[in-house]
Amino acid sequence: MYGHTDLKKGVVIELENAPYQVVESSHMAMGRGGAVMRTKLKNLLNGSVLERTFRPADKIKRADISKVNMQFLYRDGDSFHFMDQVTYEQIALSKTIVSEAADYLAEDSKAIINYFNAKPIGIELPNAVYLKVTKADPGAKGDTANQALKPSRVETGLSVMVPLFINEGDVVKVDTRSGAYLERQK
Repeated sequence: MYGHTDLKKGVVIELENAPYQVVESSHMAMGRGGAVMRTKLKNLLNGSVLERTFRPADKIKRADISKVNMQFLYRDGDSFHFMDQVTYEQIALSKTIVSEAADYLAEDSKAIINYFNAKPIGIELPNAVYLKVTKADPGAKGDTANQALKPSRVETGLSVMVPLFINEGDVVKVDTRSGAYLERQK
């Protein structure tokens, strides 16, 4: 059980039989009354956001979220197939569960699948992944006064702005939080 002061950004709690992640929290001290914790909570099942205020007497239930290391195998239409790296059991997740992580899933990449009550609810990726560039226009010579970037497409279909020296076939490191180019693989 959590107390109201334990509700920091990123903490996952259970409300009304659903997992909620704390998006924002602020501690408010009232004049004569007790302090309260105002929070914005995101429902991990459907993505809705709600605001809730917790008092010191409130006991908040910790969500039973389990994490399983998986390997991404392949995509089949709107299904994404993963394999548990311990039991070798395979599961298929829908596009709604994978959501924007689909842009960073290349074959054989690693991911963490989050489960709530033995049901998959989301996916966590590393902060950066390496992806192969499948389409990149040649860069214009002499345009180096500023950090010149050009559009490119990687193997997952994601469009990434890369420096002019990146060519088709290069492998680049991409930030999964922002979609930004980080470096070329050495």
